[in-house]
Amino acid sequence: MNFQELSVLRPDLAFIAHWVAPQSQVLDLGCGNGVMMDYLQTEKRCFGYGIEISDEQIPACIQRGVSVIQRDLEAGLSIFADDSFDTVLCLSALQMMKNVEGTLRDIARVGREAIVSFPNFAYWPHRFALMRGRMPVSKTLPYEWYDTPNLRCATIRDFEELASEVGLEVLERVALQDGKPVSFLPNWRGSLAVFRFRKSA
Repeated sequence: MNFQELSVLRPDLAFIAHWVAPQSQVLDLGCGNGVMMDYLQTEKRCFGYGIEISDEQIPACIQRGVSVIQRDLEAGLSIFADDSFDTVLCLSALQMMKNVEGTLRDIARVGREAIVSFPNFAYWPHRFALMRGRMPVSKTLPYEWYDTPNLRCATIRDFEELASEVGLEVLERVALQDGKPVSFLPNWRGSLAVFRFRKSA
């Protein structure tokens, strides 16, 4: 998969990919159909693994040539030693975790750096939906309240506070809208929050 194909399929991943160094060892948590690892392997000569729980997604990963481990992220990352990877990705999956703090600590343990993304609950259409008395539904939150896999709702500011409490050093933070960074009022205008971080020294 080349950059143009990734940009069309997943513009958010295309933006995030520039934070991953060429030839680095990558762990992609909740890798879905493996499209990100496919791109990183093909275009940036990275290597590593995807972790995915869904029976439906595993064949797609294998077809793309992605080495995938079927595992529940809630079980932790004990199969990996400290600093096993240059970069750990957890893209649009963190909000599905019961134990977000434990997951973040595990991510920071096994990766020298990490990148996470999650739907920004403070995005302005989400706020207006709540003002109308409804739970928000959008591209980043595409489910109804009764069938959503999302267990946690967070804003950019919420994650900043949690990162500090967990002992993470935030290296970069970006709000994305349709895969493009938002600089003006990001907590209001960005639908997807993206953070790059590492363990605090």
